[in-house]
Amino acid sequence: MDMSGEQLIPQPQDVTWKALNDTAILKECITGCESIEQTGDNEYQLQMTARVGPVSAKFKGKMTLADIVAPNSYRIIFEGQGGVAGFAKGEASVNLASQEQHTTKLSYTAHAMIGGKLAQVGSRLIDGVAKKIAGEFFTKFNERVSKV
Repeated sequence: MDMSGEQLIPQPQDVTWKALNDTAILKECITGCESIEQTGDNEYQLQMTARVGPVSAKFKGKMTLADIVAPNSYRIIFEGQGGVAGFAKGEASVNLASQEQHTTKLSYTAHAMIGGKLAQVGSRLIDGVAKKIAGEFFTKFNERVSKV
């Protein structure tokens, strides 16, 4: 599944970049996220609960930041295991660009793949849930960073 979107963040680019790299802010903004812990340079372990239709699972995963061009862009590579529910993996590119009046345009493209019971639920349902989770994240992120 592929997703893309953008948000206008009412903060300068450096403030937005700093927030994108703050695990406490990310944890607040990821629906179902229980923990994010840094395990190495640009590597994180995370745990979250996700529900897709009738399937609910606790995922343990790894997130790696790559191709970092501070404060403009990076690529997020993720993979997670949800036990019998299945797995998810993919990557997202996040780009920031300064706009007028101390505003930052955040744009993203993401590609994800799932397997196991989750894949049996149906691609339409999964695409809808994935887009909803991504939309919720960026909306919450925008709201949270706007308060900084």
